[in-house]
Amino acid sequence: MIKKRILFLTGTRADFGKIKSLIQILDSDVDLEVFVFVTGMHLQQEYGYTLLEIERCNFSNVHTFENFTHETTMDLTLAKTIEGLSGYIKEIDPHMIVVHGDRVETLAGAIVGSLNNILVAHIEGGEISGTVDELIRHSVSKLSHIHFVSNNEACKRLIQMGELENSIFEIGSPDIDLMLSPDLPDLNVVKEYYQIPFQRYAVAMFHPVTTEVLHIAAYVKNFVDALLNDDHNYVVIYPNNDLGSKTILKEYKRILDNKRFRVIPSLRFEYFLSLLKETQFIIGNSSAGIREAPYYKIPIINIGTRQQNRSQFADIIHVDYDTKSISQALDVVDDHQISYEQTSYGKGNSAFEFLTSLKKSTLWGINHQKQFKDL
Repeated sequence: MIKKRILFLTGTRADFGKIKSLIQILDSDVDLEVFVFVTGMHLQQEYGYTLLEIERCNFSNVHTFENFTHETTMDLTLAKTIEGLSGYIKEIDPHMIVVHGDRVETLAGAIVGSLNNILVAHIEGGEISGTVDELIRHSVSKLSHIHFVSNNEACKRLIQMGELENSIFEIGSPDIDLMLSPDLPDLNVVKEYYQIPFQRYAVAMFHPVTTEVLHIAAYVKNFVDALLNDDHNYVVIYPNNDLGSKTILKEYKRILDNKRFRVIPSLRFEYFLSLLKETQFIIGNSSAGIREAPYYKIPIINIGTRQQNRSQFADIIHVDYDTKSISQALDVVDDHQISYEQTSYGKGNSAFEFLTSLKKSTLWGINHQKQFKDL
């Protein structure tokens, strides 16, 4: 029996945290041969060179490719990633390419797979956010043959988009596997490793919104002003490397020498979860405030439009980009009692469900020639 060759693509610390458990369970299966194509932020020193975190996992086959362009525009990053991945698949001839979410690297993987008659499996398609990321996510879904979704709502959206029901597998959200794990690192270990001196702290994460890049300088200045006017301690985590990230990092220079702030380029996902679990609150515009934080019943201040259409299951404090709105939220966040509706993002067994699905002959029999199903 020929081993099925499965190629995972990862470009950021965030998507790797989501798919790590999926790679691990497949890499330990004797019937599968796993390959990991590493690119994007993982190879940039400025963002923590998180390739090191992948190497610590000791996966069997890891290939690196630098897709960074000095222009840092998403279209050029897409083009360069397509070029690098196209060359690599000709070396390993995979049966399937697995991509996650809504990054340009994800879109590159879906394009390369679909145009080379390789099955493309998309993790967490069918979700909405309201930014350009959502357009990329839906584009990836239309280029993908197989969909591993986090909940029934996502499944319904994919069916609405004309995807076939037998191509959709509801496995939950893979990050919940780690969130519910009893083996997360101790908080003191995390603090020591990342030199976080605070007993009590909040987590701050602010990402660029590419469709609002002309305003990002004002937005991040307001954000930093509000934090400086506040009296909480903050663990500030670098943004992703989308257009506008340089502006954010430039503004963060104002807080580097302030004793109330610890600015960190990147954290291992497990370490981030341990930190998030015990934080006073999370502030910014990261999806972690919408998806992960409610599981830990952490108060959330969500700023601006980046998460405006994402499904929400918690009592989140939403504010605009102005300093006054952010400061008013900071004044009340300590007394904010979060109400949380249990979501259907899975039971922490996504990796097992993923492997089980890949063992089904019906999955491998899915037609490479996609069909559109009318409602």
